[in-house]
Amino acid sequence: MDRDAELRVLTLNIWNKSGPWAARAESIRRGLEQLEPDLVGLQEVLQLEGRSGDPEGDQLAELNQRLGFHAAYAKATEFGGGLQFGNALLSRFPILEHTRIALPECDSGEQRSVLYALVDHPQGALPVFVTHFNWKLHHGAVRQKQIQSLVDQVFRLAPLDERKLPPIVMGDFNAEPDSDEMRFMRGLTSLEGRTVYFTDAWVFAGRDRASPAGSQGYTFDSRNPYAALAHEPPRRIDYIYVRGPDHRFRGEPIETRVVFDAPDASDPAVWPTDHFGVFTRLRVAPTDS
Repeated sequence: MDRDAELRVLTLNIWNKSGPWAARAESIRRGLEQLEPDLVGLQEVLQLEGRSGDPEGDQLAELNQRLGFHAAYAKATEFGGGLQFGNALLSRFPILEHTRIALPECDSGEQRSVLYALVDHPQGALPVFVTHFNWKLHHGAVRQKQIQSLVDQVFRLAPLDERKLPPIVMGDFNAEPDSDEMRFMRGLTSLEGRTVYFTDAWVFAGRDRASPAGSQGYTFDSRNPYAALAHEPPRRIDYIYVRGPDHRFRGEPIETRVVFDAPDASDPAVWPTDHFGVFTRLRVAPTDS
């Protein structure tokens, strides 16, 4: 298949600068070089206010060293002293525009956001949304408000338009597949009387289903020693969704797999991050059958 007939998409929570960040950053860079994604959605990215593009104050710029992606960033919250925590996008293609959208926090004490970017892909303009929802296990009601707000923004910023590619929505949703918020995305339940449908790339084209772990597609798993620190059950909480495929089958997942799910080959004590990533190949060239 022609390289621009498909889109290679990855989402990864990079765990800010926790743990051995310098070694982890190099491990993530090597993984990106091997996977050759076109789009990389990142969560828990740190940036000092006014230091965008400076590797000394911008974790995204630091990670992007030698990779050469186009980049966009949107803060979710601030920790004081100008330190921001948010979502980011790395793109092989130019980014035409991007903006930050705040999500409802519902008095939860956490402020979350969505990064929206419009990417200039050869097959057409491509709307991309990168997000990170509330993390606490009992915050399902908050995440339900956040998913509805996110969907509203997708339809506002990426209305149905055959001149554009189907929008991609990805990130760390901190919700399991059978939660109401994720069932809502797949059209399996309604929230406040509303239903929608987005394709879950893992459900559509997930690999390694023959093994128990592979069949679950876990992205937060205690076999990763960094994730084990949380003392939480293993589960699938990181997703890539596509609104579609459209009637020309653009946006159809071809293959989806869990990646960044092993320690670094050069140092078994170092894992890339506390999450595993999700990687998918999407069809973006139109077809009639």
